[in-house]
Amino acid sequence: MASKNVFKLSLLAFVLLTCAALMSIRTFPTQGVVGWQAIAFCLLAVVMYLIPTSLVSAELATGWPEEGGVYVWVKEAFGKKWGFTAVWLQWFQMTIGFISILTFIAATLAYLIDPALANNKLFEFLIIVLIWWGFTFLNFKGLSVYSKISSISVVIGTFIPAAVLILGGLWYISSGNSIQLTLQPTMADLIPDFSSLSNLVLLVTFVFVFIGIEMTATHANEIKDVQKNYPLGILIVGIVTTIVGVIGALVVAMIVPVENLNLLAGIMQTFQVIFQSIGLPWLVNVFALLIVIGAMGQVSTWILGPVRGLFMTAREGTLPPILQKKNENGIPTNMLILQALMITFWGAVYVLLPGGVNSSFWMLFALTTAVYVVMYLLMYAAAIRLRYSQPNVPRAFSIPGGRLGMWLVAGFGFLSMACIFLLALMPPSQISEGSNYLAFMLFGTAAVVAVPLIIYHFKKPEWKLEGKTAKKA
Repeated sequence: MASKNVFKLSLLAFVLLTCAALMSIRTFPTQGVVGWQAIAFCLLAVVMYLIPTSLVSAELATGWPEEGGVYVWVKEAFGKKWGFTAVWLQWFQMTIGFISILTFIAATLAYLIDPALANNKLFEFLIIVLIWWGFTFLNFKGLSVYSKISSISVVIGTFIPAAVLILGGLWYISSGNSIQLTLQPTMADLIPDFSSLSNLVLLVTFVFVFIGIEMTATHANEIKDVQKNYPLGILIVGIVTTIVGVIGALVVAMIVPVENLNLLAGIMQTFQVIFQSIGLPWLVNVFALLIVIGAMGQVSTWILGPVRGLFMTAREGTLPPILQKKNENGIPTNMLILQALMITFWGAVYVLLPGGVNSSFWMLFALTTAVYVVMYLLMYAAAIRLRYSQPNVPRAFSIPGGRLGMWLVAGFGFLSMACIFLLALMPPSQISEGSNYLAFMLFGTAAVVAVPLIIYHFKKPEWKLEGKTAKKA
């Protein structure tokens, strides 16, 4: 029998957990490259992604709150094959996407050792391997430990540095120092030039800030009063992330010249200018350490989430028995090990990609977004389908307007994600990419989507252990 998890997340713990998964000051530099246009881009991301995704995932999570999240939702709508595909994509994109966070940690750590290491891919690869494998084994301890780590680290390593960066940056700007942006923006400064497709591509950056907000639904069964606290928690996280993201991006854009901005080390470049201006350059190292702690907490938060949903499908026979083992804390240890191997693989791909750090960072960043978008297309389609196939399932939170309301919200979200997918296939003008960029994106996305369909096709009946005693590692 599967071990019963009695640990329950309060609203505050859920909000901190979700902030730890989503909110990070590492996104400020990539948002800051557009200057004042960051406001418009962020509002677009809220309208196109955050609002429809939050509403749809809140309804699905409170209607089907059992463990599994997107797997359960898509399975209920379209069957196990597509449920497995959806949760596989949610999990697999994370194995690519977290390279960006791990390289950010490496670039920040470089300021504690030698700033030149921020552009050294081999150094970054070693940090990727050490940190991910370390937190993998730490997560074997279970959800209560993982929640405490995430909640503490997001306060120490994200909220505090973000507050100091924003307040310190505003002080620096108001003190008459030379800045990179005008303090009296015109409409031309505020409104993006959407006639230029390469500028519109940067919308992907702002959407990515919020991507993954539905991941917390995998913990819906562990949240106190889930029908009330899940949608409320998502709303709080969305507001906080939006405000902090816009202000932080503008501070970075005003202080660091865009031509010198490193997408990984841009935060430390900003702190360096601020603290040197007040004669306290040693504080750069202090905040580098705090930021590393926050980013490590984000790593810890994400290690377990998608795996828990994929583990449900494994027990139903979509993956071989060796991946169905769990320890005394109910943690799927072998799947976490497989995940760590995948992270190591993508770390090696990052090192081997042509071009500099910024170029390699963007390519994996865009591939992550493209893969994740396919999962969202399945999620939106499932929400519409379930309004027809299972209309009587109680939903504590329900999108108003009946079927029409669902079509408007989920349909709009579906079309928005389709647009984001097309944008991710094109590199922005601010990033220099090789001629193989489009081929890399198309082949990479197709390969990732094909894998779960191939696995499901060749799965064997004896793999199914549902209803049997789960093996212990």
